[in-house]
Amino acid sequence: MEENLKQLSKTGASEIIKIAIFGPESTGKTTLAKQLAEYYQTAWVPEFARDYLQEKLDSGRGICDVEDMLPIAYGQTKLENQSAAIANTFLFCDTNLMVTKVFSELYYNFCDTLLDEAARAHQYDLFFLTDIDVPWEDDGLRDSPEGRESVFSVFKQSLIDNKKPFITLTGDKKTRLNKAVTILEELKMAKKMGIDSLDFVQIHEHGIPLTKVQEQLMIYKNGIDKTILDRLATIGDGIRHLSSEEFVKKAAFFDIHKAPLKLKKLVPASGAATRMFKFLNEFLKDYHYTTESINAYINRKRALELSLFIVGMDKFPFFKAIDQQLRADFSDFEFWSSDQKNYYFITYLLHSDYFDFASKPKGVLPFHDYIDHIATPFEEHLNESVAYAAVQQKSYLHFTITQAHQPLFEKLEQELKSKIETQTNTTIEIGYSYQDKATDSVTVDANNRLVKNPNNELLFRPGGHGALIENLNALDADIVFIKNIDNVIQNQMNAIALYKKGLAGILIELQQRIFKYAEAIHQQQVGESEVNEIVTFVQNELSIELIKGFSKFTFENKLKELIGVLDRPIRVCGMVKNEGEPGGGPFWVIDGNGKTTLQIVESSQMDLKNEEQQQILDNATHFNPVDLVCGIKNYKNQKFDLSQFVDHNSGFIVERKLGSDTIKSYELPGLWNGAMAKWITVFVEVPMVTFNPVKNVNDLLKPAHQFHQTL
Repeated sequence: MEENLKQLSKTGASEIIKIAIFGPESTGKTTLAKQLAEYYQTAWVPEFARDYLQEKLDSGRGICDVEDMLPIAYGQTKLENQSAAIANTFLFCDTNLMVTKVFSELYYNFCDTLLDEAARAHQYDLFFLTDIDVPWEDDGLRDSPEGRESVFSVFKQSLIDNKKPFITLTGDKKTRLNKAVTILEELKMAKKMGIDSLDFVQIHEHGIPLTKVQEQLMIYKNGIDKTILDRLATIGDGIRHLSSEEFVKKAAFFDIHKAPLKLKKLVPASGAATRMFKFLNEFLKDYHYTTESINAYINRKRALELSLFIVGMDKFPFFKAIDQQLRADFSDFEFWSSDQKNYYFITYLLHSDYFDFASKPKGVLPFHDYIDHIATPFEEHLNESVAYAAVQQKSYLHFTITQAHQPLFEKLEQELKSKIETQTNTTIEIGYSYQDKATDSVTVDANNRLVKNPNNELLFRPGGHGALIENLNALDADIVFIKNIDNVIQNQMNAIALYKKGLAGILIELQQRIFKYAEAIHQQQVGESEVNEIVTFVQNELSIELIKGFSKFTFENKLKELIGVLDRPIRVCGMVKNEGEPGGGPFWVIDGNGKTTLQIVESSQMDLKNEEQQQILDNATHFNPVDLVCGIKNYKNQKFDLSQFVDHNSGFIVERKLGSDTIKSYELPGLWNGAMAKWITVFVEVPMVTFNPVKNVNDLLKPAHQFHQTL
């Protein structure tokens, strides 16, 4: 019979998913193949070489040599094809020709051309690369336990070089089986979705569950319904207004009641400061340094931001450092023209070989110039946490950052923490976390097909700040203050602390009543009159509309509805007067059940082609400065699972250009938008002094970020 190395074609086993168990000797390949075949009640392919070499040894023909490689390959192919004909759904191959090829090259520094070509050509839906974290066992045929690490590296590199889809399995027998089954179930789903094996492996390694990818693809296909605005939230209709004296009382109430509470301050601080310096990067890219003046560029590009930057250059907190560096590097700097000085200043500010500010996170950039030092937002947030988020001389501060930036934050922590602790007699505990890659989204083209880069790698996009609901969910705290990294101020720290404490005082007051009512309902200590009291509180104090027909409910159903309304996390959000800043604001919206609820809504969530909706937005009186105080425990002092209170239908589809093509990605419901949509929400007007973000580097020229000597 003429032997060949041709693998049974897919048409001959169209429904079979072929899995190759791949790795060096004594790494559990056979055990896993048997386990999986038993689990899925299907066939598995044993290792032909084992019986072949044992028979050779028993017959006195010696041990394995290079001449045995091709016969082993023929036998292995035949076994696989026979098993594929009787397999059910899956076929598990204890080994394959790629293993034979690697051994041939490893031991004999040679591989027959027929074997090499066949090993590369044989296709499997997935390779399980078995790790060397299991003990080596001597079966009489194996070579040696020495050098397992280097042999394993060769096996792994062979899969990479030949672009084979593989996932490494580690752990004991039970762990490997459980991991493999989970992966295989997702692989089946991927096949049904039309996702090929290489893409599947990338999605798996990125940590995104296939169900999430499936949801994202459906969103790209069907779009996202726009939020329906009912009306503005205004003073007296969804937004509370307090006098200065009332804020002082609320802050005092907070100070009195905070002792038994664990407070934390959460600061979203991910991402680089790229947008902050966007117009300066555009200048360096478009400016004709040798042929035009900067003034000519400003006129040509109408670059008013650049003009303002240059006029105010010496007022920036980083001016002295860059100016000194330029003078140190160029002995004739003093004699340069103003254009040359300004051009080099901006170059040093942004170039990766120098200060590289646009690539660094905002939190570590110089923001404020004090008499004796330059302060970063990181330092200002440490000072703020001591001012309003400390209990019994302890303050807990948590930054969500990009992992690559952590050394920059830790360096500042080492320089600043002990100094501030000594000055304030307060211990500061600082934590860091990252946006989970599993919350990223796949990117698709206009036809909703997965987009890849030139290296055939899928393009993933971070899920946006809505992913931080998981970071918030992981915090151990009773009350969490949330404030963006760039919203800091050089002056009036006492005012900032007052209004933040005031919001916290409002939250604690409301929580006390919520917990009292929820406990009474739980203990069945509520009568008709108490129900009426709770309803009044819910409607008037919490601005919550009860379900239609509530008044006709039975007493038991009324209690059930009220506990559902009350037993939720609560957020008290500061709102400033709208002065045209881009971003979200407070609105009454109509939810999927036809009820109106208070929400923070971004313009991208709205149907701005609808004139009525556009008019509501145009008349907005207030703006969301991301000034939140959150209660994340229930009346039993148990943490809420915050993932249960997200409106998953309020995410965003983001379109951008990749070359000449339009590509789409998905952003999760924003942290203070859809991610908190089902929370109890209270809006309170706070003064503009609490809102001083730095979105553009020129914002540092505003009075809030310039030093004022206190008399």
